[in-house]
Amino acid sequence: MVLDADLGVKLIFLLGLTNLISIGLIFLSCRCLAGGFLSRHKWYPKFFNLHCYFWWIFIISVIMHATIAFLVFGIPL
Repeated sequence: MVLDADLGVKLIFLLGLTNLISIGLIFLSCRCLAGGFLSRHKWYPKFFNLHCYFWWIFIISVIMHATIAFLVFGIPL
């Protein structure tokens, strides 16, 4: 095992939460989806400007989540 199992499980859990939060932020900041009803608020343009950053956080978090899961639990074959 490359990584301590306890630490690995904790990291996988935290990265899973990061995935859920970031995909929620992506959904809310997207003008085509939930952002349609939010776009009438004054603060929404500033929130929308962060949309691309939410995608980067999500992509990096998913890659780290999968990598650590493979390191801790192995490839299920």
